[in-house]
Amino acid sequence: MELGYFTMPSHPPECGLKEGHDWDLQTLRWLDELGYQEAWIGEHHTAPWEPHPSPDLLMAQALMQTKNLRIGPGGFLLPYHHPAELANRVAMLDHLSNGRMNFGVAASGLPSDWAMFNVDGMSGQNRDMTREALEIILKMWTEPGPWTHKGKFWTVTKPDTMFDFLKPHIKPLQAPHPPIGVAGLSKNSDTLKLAGERGFIPMSLNLNPAYVGSHWDSVEAGAAKTGRKPSRKDWRLVREVFVADTDEEAWRLSTGDMMGRMMSEYFLPLLGHFGFKDYLKHAPDVPDSDVTVEYCARRNWIVGSPKTVTEKIEQIYQEVGGFGVLLVFGFDYKHKPEAWRHSLDLLKNEVMPKLKHLGAEFEKAA
Repeated sequence: MELGYFTMPSHPPECGLKEGHDWDLQTLRWLDELGYQEAWIGEHHTAPWEPHPSPDLLMAQALMQTKNLRIGPGGFLLPYHHPAELANRVAMLDHLSNGRMNFGVAASGLPSDWAMFNVDGMSGQNRDMTREALEIILKMWTEPGPWTHKGKFWTVTKPDTMFDFLKPHIKPLQAPHPPIGVAGLSKNSDTLKLAGERGFIPMSLNLNPAYVGSHWDSVEAGAAKTGRKPSRKDWRLVREVFVADTDEEAWRLSTGDMMGRMMSEYFLPLLGHFGFKDYLKHAPDVPDSDVTVEYCARRNWIVGSPKTVTEKIEQIYQEVGGFGVLLVFGFDYKHKPEAWRHSLDLLKNEVMPKLKHLGAEFEKAA
């Protein structure tokens, strides 16, 4: 099993935009030093708790300050970008990364973002736009011109050579393109079916493990359509993780600090407005009022000493049937940086060596 990082990025509303950006950069440098495999960075436009509108700005800086970490948007919100422009920008970023880039895509789920960009998310227009944009981007990278794509939302032309020397020439460094990742939330997720169908990296967001177990069914259902054989080794699970020297200290630093604050002030109310609290419950009959920070910490988070965290990861692994990469959910601990770095360090150097056996079955299957 490998380790990675998934950050919205999350910062409290009083945090300055540059201040938050600098914390994210610091964390990415630590991940690289500690030997984490990858990091995914979100895009949001109208959420003060998720304040980064352009993951590529953070990526471009982070790629220059890291050596081995693979970095990608997690993901670019495709309805809000012109596909031809984004295809060229991502291709350029892939070159700047020396081939260390992953390309995460998403449909956007915040009604306030939909309103800003005049996208009718209630009817699923955001998902339709995402599918069309991705189709155009992949075509830009892989199909020689000239051609014109006349879609429902965009008309894009890859022109022939003009005046002997003007022509489309920007392609990603990784052939045919960087690995593509998609994140899924709901049961029978269409996004995760698409991942199975197209061989994209499936990512399950930080929900109750009992619920997340159904996500692999979606990947397999999509893969069956195109005759692919998906590997659980590619499946990423996002989890809230805090490791400290003792269980008590880890509990205090997580539920009693920024993780608890973000959940109580933003994440739980947000899911409540959408009627999504079911995604956090270990059983459907749990009342919404019981889904508190402490409930999530006990049921869904991976919090504790290295010994406790090792046991919890093993338990989740068995519960969902196996996965390949654990993505640590990013939080803002710039007020206690040494505690966050210590947590990342303990996870990599104390916990992971004891979990080397997890994933061995994928190697045998391969």
